[in-house]
Amino acid sequence: MKKHNGMRPQDIVVLLKIIALKHDNWKNVDLAYALQISASEISEVLNRCRIAGLIDAKKRKVHLNAFSEFLVYGLKYVFPTEPGAMVRGIPTAHSASPVNEHISSGGDVYVWPYAKGNQRGQAIEPLYKTLPAIIQEDKLFYELLTIVDTIRVGRTREIEIAIRELEKRLQHA
Repeated sequence: MKKHNGMRPQDIVVLLKIIALKHDNWKNVDLAYALQISASEISEVLNRCRIAGLIDAKKRKVHLNAFSEFLVYGLKYVFPTEPGAMVRGIPTAHSASPVNEHISSGGDVYVWPYAKGNQRGQAIEPLYKTLPAIIQEDKLFYELLTIVDTIRVGRTREIEIAIRELEKRLQHA
């Protein structure tokens, strides 16, 4: 039996991508290519998530209730982040859809640092370094990631909105 050495940020990214795919006939190499993560790391992620009970034994379907519970109650403690310096980047957290549709940010803009980004704001470290370069191709994946970042860094009202938006998207997964 394999030992579980704790969750890693890319575990969250891979599970969110699986949810965004909306089917279970993907291959590890497809995830690796889409996320710019090595195929061997995808395999390790899936093993950790299986041991943690976040994905089924065949490593094809995310256990949505367990994963949602982890995101809502554990994520900000396991993978905390704080806004950093002003940088150019891609909007995230409450500065991006769908959370920004419900609130006025009051001038606080959070971004993933990215030289090709279109907005300036306070830097939020993405869960995985390749995210700013790959999210343009998958709207649902990007929304899930911004919801997760809102949970990681948001204030109470923003987090409540993010949780509602997460629940909406997981109902249709």
